[in-house]
Amino acid sequence: MLTLSMPYSLELKKQAISLRKKGFSLKEVSEKLDIAKSTASVWLQNIDLNPKAQKRLEDHQILGQYKSRLIKKAQRENLIKKYQINACQEIFEINFNKNVYKLLCSFLYWCEGAKLNSTHVRFVNSDPKMIKIFLTLLRKSFEVEEEKFRALIHLHDYHNEKKQKRFWSKITKIPFRQFNRSYRKPNTKKRIRNNYPGCLAIYYYDHRIAKELAALYNSFVKYLGA
Repeated sequence: MLTLSMPYSLELKKQAISLRKKGFSLKEVSEKLDIAKSTASVWLQNIDLNPKAQKRLEDHQILGQYKSRLIKKAQRENLIKKYQINACQEIFEINFNKNVYKLLCSFLYWCEGAKLNSTHVRFVNSDPKMIKIFLTLLRKSFEVEEEKFRALIHLHDYHNEKKQKRFWSKITKIPFRQFNRSYRKPNTKKRIRNNYPGCLAIYYYDHRIAKELAALYNSFVKYLGA
């Protein structure tokens, strides 16, 4: 049996027009009057809005966009938190030992180290975390002699050399006396990077370690068939 919907009353249409003239959006009108949004669109398509109504619609749109950004931000943060929890669980399940540390160290050396000259280990980066994790892995993987470490900072003209040496010495646990004279890079003064600590080059003078790290990542590549 076919059921015919009752036509909307003239009074309901007048209410919709009144709300629209006050600056209510089509969605708001449809929700307030319990009518289809498509119906509201047909009824109100030719309604002229005064400046006050236009301002309300504009503010409402901005508020909607702001709420949408907050929702998306919360979703991103929840997703990142989920990834972090999963990553911590996966790392916890790894059986870390000296061989694993060596392999990880060789990967970092492969990506950031100087490989053409295998007479010593050289690792260059401006990220303190990257420098710190490389040295941690190197020290866990080999019985290093601390006096064989050397460090060279690449600085801009606006850097304070003593301050940056103190900073990098704390990060690397390499004493001042093993820092070479810093290299000053020219700066145009057009761009000064706030909190940029300079770029640090770490040297460890032991050809056997350099060759072993290179052999590890090369063997790993062959193992994967890459």
